[in-house]
Formats: sequence, C-alpha cells, structure tokens
Amino acid sequence: MIVLKSEREIQAMHESGKILAACHREIAKLIKPGVTTWEIEEFVEGFLKEHGAKPEQKGYKGYQYATCASINEEICHGYPRKTPLKNGDIVTIDMVVNYNGALSDSAWTYKVGNVSKETERLLQVTEESLYRAIEVCVPGNRIGDIGHAIQSYVEGEGFSVVRDFIGHGIGNVIHESPEVPHYGLPNKGPRLKEGMVFTIEPMVNVGTYKSVRDPNGWTASTADGKYSAQYEHTIAITKDGALILTKQ
Repeated sequence: MIVLKSEREIQAMHESGKILAACHREIAKLIKPGVTTWEIEEFVEGFLKEHGAKPEQKGYKGYQYATCASINEEICHGYPRKTPLKNGDIVTIDMVVNYNGALSDSAWTYKVGNVSKETERLLQVTEESLYRAIEVCVPGNRIGDIGHAIQSYVEGEGFSVVRDFIGHGIGNVIHESPEVPHYGLPNKGPRLKEGMVFTIEPMVNVGTYKSVRDPNGWTASTADGKYSAQYEHTIAITKDGALILTKQ
C-alpha cells in the first residue's frame, strides 16, 4: 500500500532533508586524499547530534554505522573504514536522517582529488540521470517513466544501470511502497499522485550492471571491478511536480 503524506508530514520530512543536505555540504569540504571514511562516519554522527537528529540506518537490520561509504567499484552499503582515500578514488556517502520522527535519505558521490576523464563522465551522467528522472515526477505519470528516463539516458551514454538496488517510498520508516526501479518501460507501474514521497537513487556503472555481494552481507560491488556512482534525493509529489526534500 502506498501511503500518501499530508502537507504537514511533507514539511517535517523537508526539515529532516535540510539537515541531511547541510551535512552533505560539509562532507564535500572534508573529502580529499588521506581522509578516511571512518572520519566521515564520526563527523556525520556528531553533525546530526548537534542538529537534534539521529542516523536512522544505524541499527537497521543489524547495520552498525551512521553512513554507508562505498568506494570505487563498491555500488552501495560499503562499511566506513580506516583506510585512507587515495587520489583518483570516488566515494559515495549515503545516509538516512531521522529528525523528530521524519526521515530523509540521500546519497552523493564525491571525487577524491583528481579523477580520470572516464570517472568524471560517470559522475556527470549519473547525477544528470537523477535530475532527468525528477523532471518526469508529476501527477499522472507513472513509476515506469522514472526508470525509463534514467535507463534510456544512461545506456545512451555508454554506461549501465544497476538492477539489484532500487529507490523506495519513505516516511516514518526507511522503506515503504512504492518500489522505484531505475530501469524499465514508460507508462508502466503505479501512477504518481500528490502526497507520494520516495527516493530516486540511480546507481550507474562503467561496465556491467551486475553486482556481487561481500561476505559481510551488506556491501555490493560491480561484478567486473569497474567504478560505480550513485546520486540520490528524497522527493515529494506535489500538484506542481516534484519537491526535492534533500536539495543541496
């Protein structure tokens, strides 16, 4: 069942999203060669506490951290660690913020120092695919239109779209209906209605879309070891289109 949110609920989630976006802006200042994702983890914990919020994914189904920190070929759910980032790396920091019971969810991929031209393009295409998907999020369109907007653009640019992880509804719990694939056919799936709130979070790979799971049970990486990027916003459907709740 898809739960439609009231204006009050959306506003509460927007306040949560503002804290999350502010945290990402600070993370962008910290990312450089030599920094560890464990340092980012500790920063996020402290930042959220200072703002009266908490990391919702810490403890979720046994996950132990405030952030997911996925480096290079890691697609998602990477553990924070004490290994220094290197020049040419990319790192995706993903987090879910709980502010007074209202949740927001956003991931962003960061360059570490100077990256290759191919990597630069990967990041540009992935971020652009997110915003192309958001453009079609108007009442009356369908969930399939979102996936089609992403897949048709990404594959046209020579990259691939991950199938094993998708966007999702969100409210006072992390995962709700609807499921939001980043691939598929237009004019298919549930119709978008005012009050729907969900994430769009395309994960885009240089090579194959296929993934493999780490023995830790969480971290997913590309099957061919090539780089992967992700950009994610939480959005609400309004009568005027999509409102980005995690806008930076």
